Amino acid sequence: MNPVFTIENIRPIRDGMTVSRDSRLGTVNKITYFSMGAGTSISQESYDRMTMYITDAGSGTFLLGEEPKNVFATPGTALIVPEKTLCGMQTENGLVYTGIIFEKENIMNANVKTNEVFALKDLISYEEGSIANMDVASNPSMKYVLMAFDEGTGLTPHRAPGNAIVFALEGKATIGYEGIDYEISAGECFRFEKNGLHSVTANGRFKMALLLVLE
Repeated sequence: MNPVFTIENIRPIRDGMTVSRDSRLGTVNKITYFSMGAGTSISQESYDRMTMYITDAGSGTFLLGEEPKNVFATPGTALIVPEKTLCGMQTENGLVYTGIIFEKENIMNANVKTNEVFALKDLISYEEGSIANMDVASNPSMKYVLMAFDEGTGLTPHRAPGNAIVFALEGKATIGYEGIDYEISAGECFRFEKNGLHSVTANGRFKMALLLVLE
């Protein structure tokens, strides 16, 4: 089975329906894939924990607060919503997104503002001959990290202490996983299991997000 995939393929849009699917990555931080059919909506609700929404395909509007502020989201963008903040969604043409409900104690990067949609790939810059890292949000059981690989750089084979998903944001890379090489391009994802031996080699410049669950 090829571990390269898109969220849209895992949870395809169905006409007139909203559908959710558990990622099965962890239990302390709830990570769910959602799809919304054209013309559908999800009523506003709030959580006692911080949430993050990552748009994977399509487009839609998030409605924030008691007097709703509308923010528009497109693929490759994200939105962080503070605890106890009402949030709903609506879409004209269909929307696929990943929702993360964090555990209560989190550290958030100072460059990220809540209640504002931001382009993930624009948060981090390339550094000559280097690999740049930026933690967007983290807690003792999860990390959401951005990485920018300059041309000719890569990570040597290693094992991670948790289940993880790589979200390719820009460019292309080769991911080595348990002795097999896989090509990944912007818009695609790659999942590897806890302690799976893997490497990342940039094919040109490459940006990615890493969701690592330490449970």
